[in-house]
Amino acid sequence: MKRIYMDHAATTPVRKEALKAMLPYFTEKYGNASSLHSFGVEAATALDKARETIARLIGASPEEIVFTSSGTEADNLAIKGFALANQERGNHIITSAIEHHAVLNACKWLEERGFRVTYLPVDKDGLVSVADVRSAITPKTILISIMHANNEIGTIQPIEDIGRVAREKGIAFHSDAVQTFGHIPVNVNNLRVDMLSLSAHKLYGPKGVGALYVRKGIDIVPLFHGGPHEKGRRAGTENVAGIVGFATAASLAVKEMPKESRRLTKLRDKIIKSILKAGEDDDRMRGVRLNGHPTRRVPNNVNFSFQGAEGESIVLRLNEKGIAASTGSACSSHELKASHVLLALGIGEEMAHGSLRITLGKDNTEKDVNDLIRILPDIIFSLREISATAKKTHHAENDNNEESE
Repeated sequence: MKRIYMDHAATTPVRKEALKAMLPYFTEKYGNASSLHSFGVEAATALDKARETIARLIGASPEEIVFTSSGTEADNLAIKGFALANQERGNHIITSAIEHHAVLNACKWLEERGFRVTYLPVDKDGLVSVADVRSAITPKTILISIMHANNEIGTIQPIEDIGRVAREKGIAFHSDAVQTFGHIPVNVNNLRVDMLSLSAHKLYGPKGVGALYVRKGIDIVPLFHGGPHEKGRRAGTENVAGIVGFATAASLAVKEMPKESRRLTKLRDKIIKSILKAGEDDDRMRGVRLNGHPTRRVPNNVNFSFQGAEGESIVLRLNEKGIAASTGSACSSHELKASHVLLALGIGEEMAHGSLRITLGKDNTEKDVNDLIRILPDIIFSLREISATAKKTHHAENDNNEESE
């Protein structure tokens, strides 16, 4: 059975060019970039080149790039690092209700230490209102953090407009661009951000590598204490091989982006149109909802909710058919509670539990999409039949219990 991978928002395979670029730094060029001998210089040179590449791709300067272990660490460094470095100026932070848990939990950690956080609502499509951002600002506001695009529903936020408000008010602005870098244009000057989080494994680079852009003049305190690595902003020996792979993968992703974005958008829209049409024409598929903005979304993301079908069960049934998808964020996949993102859209708890996230990648074909469209209705119908039978049995048992009393 052919396996079809449609969970690229969770992670992507390392592309062969990135792997090839990385391999020498595990074996032949294994020096520590802080060492003064030739092995160290070789590693430091590779590190500098990778830093220049990432900086160029987002319109930054090399000294503004801090390499991290992940997008999660980048988010934490941005939010905690900035808040702690600037707490004398104020203690108020603005974010949204649908941020990644790396942002939300960092904010909660700060709340436990005396900071105030405003969690802005979103509309039914998952969009943050720029007017709400402006209204939430107080004299104590020091930081705004709004993600570029949501990892579950793919909605792209009006980052440029929010950045304009932040600049007007003299407030630092951070954005998590983990789901957008390498997929849609990301330029720190166009976006008007002061800090930007990136991750390698979402664009066919290795896991365990990320980066934080920190605009010149922005003060942050390090989360880790040790050596003077990354200009004192992130202690610890750099993962040279991973960083080299990150730069290689990112460079290729940005180069291929115009063509690949058009291709994936076409496949994405075919899935959306076909499944929503099936919801209208096929009784087995009634009660389907598209989550996220219909057009203002990353090219590869589709997210549906199905009435009367559990998301986990949909994912497992698809897996039996050789199709890998998810029911939300991979970071939350082991939690039984409904997605905080879908609940924030105003979707009821039951409908939120019936979500399916499909995220396409460079190896997905139109045949893969056709297979998904063909297989999914039978799965939804089957699960609804099971759910309806279970409900009838439950009601019958309750009736019998009431009679025996």
